[in-house]
Amino acid sequence: MDFNVKKLASDAGVFFGRAVQFTEEKLGQAEKTELDTHLENLITRADNTKNWTEKIFRQTEVLLQPNPSARIEEFFYEKLDKKVPSRVTNGELLGQYMLEASRDFGPETPYGSTLSTVGEYQRRLGGAEREFLLTSSMNFLTPLRNFLEGDWKTITKEKRLLENRRLDLDICKARVKKSKQAEAKAATAPDFQETRPRNYVLSASASALLSEEVDKAEHELRVAQTEFDRQAEVTRLLLEGISSTHLNHLRCLHEFAEAQAKYYAQCHQFMLELQKELNGTSATAAPSSSAASASAAPPRPDSVAIEDMILPATGTRKARVLYDYDAHDSSELSLLADEVRPRPP
Repeated sequence: MDFNVKKLASDAGVFFGRAVQFTEEKLGQAEKTELDTHLENLITRADNTKNWTEKIFRQTEVLLQPNPSARIEEFFYEKLDKKVPSRVTNGELLGQYMLEASRDFGPETPYGSTLSTVGEYQRRLGGAEREFLLTSSMNFLTPLRNFLEGDWKTITKEKRLLENRRLDLDICKARVKKSKQAEAKAATAPDFQETRPRNYVLSASASALLSEEVDKAEHELRVAQTEFDRQAEVTRLLLEGISSTHLNHLRCLHEFAEAQAKYYAQCHQFMLELQKELNGTSATAAPSSSAASASAAPPRPDSVAIEDMILPATGTRKARVLYDYDAHDSSELSLLADEVRPRPP
């Protein structure tokens, strides 16, 4: 119990010292050890990778599953290490409704037959969508999630540890600086008169204590510098692994694009086949309907057809009336069939 209390007090002291150092750095009252340029660039690159990977991951989830309630349900299943239940896609559900409606209306009717055909292709489209969602989740979303929940957490932990080592190093540097300043001040302006033996002994003891304090601070500085360098190397190796992460994500991105291209190609092929079947069905009914409409359309009794005649020698243009026509008002003429009348210029 005593050991735990001492350790707790020691940890609290270290935390307080780091907090003071961090605050003084923000206020510009303390010096800060800067990381080398290469390590800073690696940290910036890693942060950008994390931010963009997270955005791409979230938006891909929205693309594959637009329903937020379904995404939340899948999230809880994953956290509980349970299998996500299989869902019927919207295309499959629409196809099922169309097939049921076709059976209800009668598959021998034109509407029922078309419902059956379209419903079957909607079911195929839904199956292609299901395969695309499964492939994209396994080959694209899972690697991105593994990076965010695995590798990035390790990198974040090591970065935080590196920051603590840097704060400890700067605290030791400040302590060494203060100790040397106190030692130099005591050497140039001693507080005791060295003419008396007793004061001489006190002055020598104070100098020895200051020298011992400087040696202790320098030893702690060397230890802190060693730990900082070691942690910087560990962090650097982890951050350089981001290049491998990019290569892995590049491969996953190619697989996602291929799955998407395959899915849309299947959808295009299904729609071409559906259009061909629908056009074939409508083509068989088109001749009979057009013939019926042609036979059902009676000739207009009040229409007038005028046939041009050969010009006579006099050069006057005349026309022969083909059908009888009764004038409706004073602006029209009443005509009789086979009547020949002069044609207006």
